[in-house]
Amino acid sequence: MAVENISAAIEAILFSNGASVETSRLAKALEITEKKVDECISELIKDYSSEKRGITIIKLDNSYQMVSCKEYAPQIRTVMDLRRNTPLSNAAFEVLAVVAYNQPVTKSFVEQVRGVDCSGVIGSLTAKGLVEEKGRLELPGRPLLYGTTENFLRCFNISSIDELPPLPENDEESKDEENRENNEQNVEDSGLDEKSDNSDNGGEE
Repeated sequence: MAVENISAAIEAILFSNGASVETSRLAKALEITEKKVDECISELIKDYSSEKRGITIIKLDNSYQMVSCKEYAPQIRTVMDLRRNTPLSNAAFEVLAVVAYNQPVTKSFVEQVRGVDCSGVIGSLTAKGLVEEKGRLELPGRPLLYGTTENFLRCFNISSIDELPPLPENDEESKDEENRENNEQNVEDSGLDEKSDNSDNGGEE
């Protein structure tokens, strides 16, 4: 199949499906490698961008989805009579962050981190499609494990959780480590200075 036709076929599949389609499924349908799928979609995205089209393609983990460009969201909402989603509360953001950075996690783990009951918040995040069950932990009672969804990636405009920004605690730890190293170096330098002074004084005597 010619490259042009592959690109057109990918467009047709993604448009018709509506939801995300795994790279492996696209490759199998088109009888090409997953690497070739990635290359063709990269070219499609460049074409959409250069032509200032109203659609683009986003990557969600190992899947692709055709979506509208976010700058046209107000017009789309007007035509489709869509209401703007209710913003997440601070509690919801906190729970979502704990899940995103530590997944898969149990509800008890989230509650241990936050220090309060999180049943209602986790239920709300699950209803919004931002969090989902990821199996059960092999411990007594087999508690549910939770992780983020493709919708989470879509909403935060990232293709993988690897693109999440580093936690502030990590930055502080790096600074603390740097400070410790500087302090240790200062102590060593101070010790050297004292030895040097003692050596000089001994020479004068």
